[in-house]
Amino acid sequence: MYSGPVAANAYFSLAQDGKPDTVVILGPNHTGYGNPLSAMREGAWQTPLGDVQIDSEVADDIAEEVGIVDFDEVAHRHEHSIEVQLPFLQYLFGNAFKFVPLCFLIQDLETATEVGRGLAEVLANRNAIVIASSDFTHYESQAQVKKKDKDALQALEALDEKKFYDVLEAENVSACGYAPIAALMTYAKALGAKKAELLSHRTSGDITGDMSSVVGYASVVIKKFS
Repeated sequence: MYSGPVAANAYFSLAQDGKPDTVVILGPNHTGYGNPLSAMREGAWQTPLGDVQIDSEVADDIAEEVGIVDFDEVAHRHEHSIEVQLPFLQYLFGNAFKFVPLCFLIQDLETATEVGRGLAEVLANRNAIVIASSDFTHYESQAQVKKKDKDALQALEALDEKKFYDVLEAENVSACGYAPIAALMTYAKALGAKKAELLSHRTSGDITGDMSSVVGYASVVIKKFS
């Protein structure tokens, strides 16, 4: 109920762009289970809207291109950051797409850029999109969250991964999936993107009315030749 209306802005934009064959979803590992960078290569994920099949061919190609990616379903067993994106995609496209989940336990900049470059190599000639799933600043006042998130989002809009990490460190921005975001930035630039567009930025306080301790959410779209 907090992040859904914000995320819907990106999915509206995606709906206008057309149906992808494959969706690679990058998310943080909140649980600590599994390998440092974990994908899955077979099977399906089930939501109340049905089953979504994993794209085994793309998963294999990613693992081959990015040597630090392992196949490990344990990392995904209790993790929510990737699965929460699937119902949006199913609402738009039914189950007529496949996906690859990639869960980040390690989130340094070098790892993020390596993944982004690898995704660009694998997906360049495919009808595919990449989604990064993350909250932004957690459990601070509305004013603090707005300020911190604004600075981080400005770096994201400029597709500047180094500045993004610098802002996170300098301002102690507690975004949970910063490496997935940076990997997406690297991937997008490799395919010709010049900037990102902020569609929506809100907080849990906008829903509850309690501005003393909120979580920030943002919806950003990056197009290949924007």
